Amino acid sequence: MTLIANHPPTAELQALDAAHHMHPFTHNDELAEKGARVITRARGVTLTDSDGNEYLDAMAGLWCVNIGYGRDEIAEVAARQMRELPYYNTFFQTSHVPGIALAAKLAELAPGDLNHVFFAGSGSEANDTNIRLVRTYWAQKGQPEKNIIISRKNAYHGSSMGSASLGGMTPMHEQGGLPIPDVHHIDQPHWWDEGGEMSREEFGLERARQLEKAIQELGPDRVAAFIGEPVQGAGGVVIPPDSYWPEIQRICDEYGILLIADEVICGFGRTGKWFGSQTYGIRPHIMTLAKGLSSGYAPIGASVVCEEVAAVIDACEFNHGYTYSGHPVTAAVALENLRILEEENIVDRVAEHAAPYLGEKWAGLADHPLVGEARTIGMMGTIALTPDASARAKFAGNAGDVGLICRENCFQNGLVMRHVGDRMIISPPLVITDAEIDTLVERAWTALDLTHAKLKADGLMKSA
Repeated sequence: MTLIANHPPTAELQALDAAHHMHPFTHNDELAEKGARVITRARGVTLTDSDGNEYLDAMAGLWCVNIGYGRDEIAEVAARQMRELPYYNTFFQTSHVPGIALAAKLAELAPGDLNHVFFAGSGSEANDTNIRLVRTYWAQKGQPEKNIIISRKNAYHGSSMGSASLGGMTPMHEQGGLPIPDVHHIDQPHWWDEGGEMSREEFGLERARQLEKAIQELGPDRVAAFIGEPVQGAGGVVIPPDSYWPEIQRICDEYGILLIADEVICGFGRTGKWFGSQTYGIRPHIMTLAKGLSSGYAPIGASVVCEEVAAVIDACEFNHGYTYSGHPVTAAVALENLRILEEENIVDRVAEHAAPYLGEKWAGLADHPLVGEARTIGMMGTIALTPDASARAKFAGNAGDVGLICRENCFQNGLVMRHVGDRMIISPPLVITDAEIDTLVERAWTALDLTHAKLKADGLMKSA
């Protein structure tokens, strides 16, 4: 392969990276010994590394790149905005054109009366904002004791102190004194792992009714809100039973608590509608946005707030904000991203063609002897790796060891597919073509074959 000549050799880049760069969610000593994979360019759904190897990016970066890589229009808009107004804040009774325009556009796109936008730099920051919005809302209404937020185990809502507390991932809570007070977690609606002998519908109702039980135990006068991703993305693309969200909505309505839909992954066409809330009939008071808002081309997040909550917050001085809230360049980039999604009918194409085509092809992976289930929702997919599909069995040994083997086989086969424990997940750019979907599934099958052969050779096809 031809070495790309516009950067130092890979070994030199890896040495610099190991010496100075601390990576997220990484054992950096182990990475330094192995050497980081250095990505140098991308176009469409394809990444190229510093040695010229190409990969089909079935994760859209980190659930981000809805419109695909390499859109020149985005670069041109960013450059134009940098020349005109590269930065200004939105503190001190000041605003600017891109921030105003983006807030108005999001109010137009968002369902219901979600007409007010508080900008942040990421989904983590937006969920930190949501904690303060919710608690300030109830305090302003004379109920400061109503400050408990209920979330779910294995949920991901960010990695700052507040947002990681909302999330329900044990390894994150084991570091740094998490969770913060007054965050409570109930079980997730993960039927394959935890459903036992119940049907999916029975299980969905049981898990939703844990919210009602928690409200009753904690006290309806103490519980402020429930937060959930329409589909738990980083938790393994946990697609809830159809019975789950209607029951969650009923409970929130009955007890008068705020409902926060974390749309950081599900938003902007990922589930086949503009927002996952529309896919599942959720009526949130607040939506968390990021990732697909700019297709990852620039860092941005937002909390989109309903009329009732905004009216209460607007009546006081909300002592909260970020230096980069509504940054003019990122706002301009997000507006251009939304224009592309709309004018190229990308969300409609997902619903009418891409998602059904991916679903059909992905379902075929269930025929592989290493796969227990293969499911999709929109442009998200998940497969459960198992030594015994009929028993929904887990592997003996450490959870995630098999998934890691499969992930490495994916990379060796030119495919970026993520593992969450012993589950493989995808979230490709929404613009992926039929031919690229075919390639994705073919490479996934090859990676499964290689993984299955290694497990058999090493005597690892054993149930826990």
